[in-house]
Amino acid sequence: MADPSLASTLAELAGHLRFQKLLGVRELALGAEARTALAGLEKLPPRAGPTPSPAAGKSGPGLGSLAAAAAGCRRCRLSQSRTRVVFGEGDPKARLVFIGEGPGAEEDESGRPFVGPAGRLLTRIIEAMGLTREEVYITNVVKCRPPGNRNPSDGEMEACRTWLEPQLEALKPELIVALGKVAAQNLLATATPISALRGSFADFRGIPLMPTFHPAYLLRQANPAGPKRLVWEDMKRVVSRLGLEVPPR
Repeated sequence: MADPSLASTLAELAGHLRFQKLLGVRELALGAEARTALAGLEKLPPRAGPTPSPAAGKSGPGLGSLAAAAAGCRRCRLSQSRTRVVFGEGDPKARLVFIGEGPGAEEDESGRPFVGPAGRLLTRIIEAMGLTREEVYITNVVKCRPPGNRNPSDGEMEACRTWLEPQLEALKPELIVALGKVAAQNLLATATPISALRGSFADFRGIPLMPTFHPAYLLRQANPAGPKRLVWEDMKRVVSRLGLEVPPR
């Protein structure tokens, strides 16, 4: 009979190796003892456990580990001026994920995404959809604040894909909303203006993605009624695609 403690250790090691693979590590130097231990993993019988519920495993392991690892990230120059890494927050089993471009001043201070004026407007949009912030997941293309709230550079966004891609892999959302030009163009690898992208679903690696205007853009408009109406039309499409009842407006 296999040693239960060995089985547990090997299972934890396998999880760690999967996490390293997500970070882009393709090769590890292992000693003879480590190679022998890993070889034993294939010989172990499956571990008994409770029957998973339909939602079990949807988020996959590793979201917490990713957040912890991202907290010490030094992959780009944004790490030199940040106060906190803003990884994301919400339900790890959320069906719907909102992705913006990057943290602002209040987010950098608190470590939470979308808590400033644009975040408060996003919260109202989510509530108008018949949902709460706790029922969705909110994050950004880059996890550190660009100085002066400038747009993140291509290099900074590419460096942060180390975290965004495995984050989305762990979340496995049914649908993504890209908030604003920067997020939509980065996720869809396009230079098409947000005014042309919004209103129609695109595809992000098999996941439907709805581009729409960023809440900060709405706040900057002298007459925001028109853009707000367009965002609401986009969100109604999202709610309908999720099979939820579209709230009256």
